[in-house]
Amino acid sequence: MARILATEIRVGNLIEWDKRLWRVLKSYHVHVGGRGGAYMQIEIKDIENGQKRNERLATDEKLERPYIEKRHMVYSYQDGDNYVFMDNETYEQLPLSAEYLEGQTGYLLPNMDVEINFHNGRTIGIELPTSVVLEVVDTEPGVRNATATTTFKPARMETGITVQVPPFVTSGEKVRVKTDDGSYIERA
Repeated sequence: MARILATEIRVGNLIEWDKRLWRVLKSYHVHVGGRGGAYMQIEIKDIENGQKRNERLATDEKLERPYIEKRHMVYSYQDGDNYVFMDNETYEQLPLSAEYLEGQTGYLLPNMDVEINFHNGRTIGIELPTSVVLEVVDTEPGVRNATATTTFKPARMETGITVQVPPFVTSGEKVRVKTDDGSYIERA
């Protein structure tokens, strides 16, 4: 097993904590001024029983990363509540439930390359690219010349998720979105 720094933990990663396997659901780097210092706040879910918990880690703390077999697959299509992935080498199809993917379905586009993680021959998670390009389906009309502003407006993407975008973004445009937290990065 490899050890990684707390600051290297990303959403979708698998870690070993208290002799159990956990999937990282949320990961935030928090810096408080003064004497508080910085720390990582993570929300994790037990792979076996689904129990969730929040942990606060020092930024220099190291965690165990279990040996995970990663297989490159392509997201093919949605079949009811299942999302079907195809192995690039064997062409074998692997259905995963929406409940299992937990919040990652809003970033899946047909023919997208993803990594499916296996531990002891069992599927235990999916790792998405760090960002995806999504088309804005519905949002309020854009504001001309509003390039330097700190306000955002909600925009519904082609996958059904809502992302906060700057006021100059209009329907039909493509934007790059972080898969960690669903935040807007830039126009694509």
